[in-house]
Amino acid sequence: MRTSLRKKIVDVCDTKIREKSASVGLSFYAFFSNKNNNPELLMEVAKWWIQTHQLDHFEKAVRIKQLVEQEPP
Repeated sequence: MRTSLRKKIVDVCDTKIREKSASVGLSFYAFFSNKNNNPELLMEVAKWWIQTHQLDHFEKAVRIKQLVEQEPP
C-alpha cells in the first residue's frame, strides 16, 4: 500500500478514535470523500480490506490502524 494512503488511514483512524472512542467502527469508505473521484485509490483500499485481510464491512478503527502499521512499507 502506498505510503500516502497508509498515512491517511492512520490519521482518519486516530481522529475517529479521539472523537468517538476506541470502539468506533469504520468501513473502507471512511477514508474517502462521498465522491468517487479516485477509483484507483478506492480499489487499492478495497483490495487490501476485502481480499488481503478479509475484513467485515465495518471493523474497529484500532484494528485497522494496527494492521496498517504492521505492514511493511
